Amino acid sequence: MHELGITRNIVSIVAEHASERRVKRVTLEIGRLSAVLPDAIRFCFDVCTQDTPLEGAELEILEIPGRGRCRECGAEFELEQPFGRCDCGSVRIECIGGEELKIKEMEVY
Repeated sequence: MHELGITRNIVSIVAEHASERRVKRVTLEIGRLSAVLPDAIRFCFDVCTQDTPLEGAELEILEIPGRGRCRECGAEFELEQPFGRCDCGSVRIECIGGEELKIKEMEVY
C-alpha cells in the first residue's frame, strides 16, 4: 500500500507549511488515473496525523476525472484508464488530465 507513504509525505509537507499552527482542513486533488486510491488515503490520514498539527483535521479529496486528447484528430474526451480509443478509431491518445496528486489548500487556525 503505497498510499501510506504518500499520506505521510502529505502530512509532513502540510505540517511544515503550517509552521506549528493547528490545521483545520486539508484539500487534496487526486486524479483518477494517478493509481492513488482516495479511500486508502482517507484511511491512512487519521493514523498519520496523530501527534501532529494536523490531528483532528478534516480531509477533503477532490477526484479529478481522466482526460485524453487524440493525437490524430485532436478530440478531447474523458478517460477511465490511461489508454483508450478515440471516436475516429485512433489509439494514439495523450493523457492531459487525471494523473495529478496535489495539495490544493489547507486551512489553519
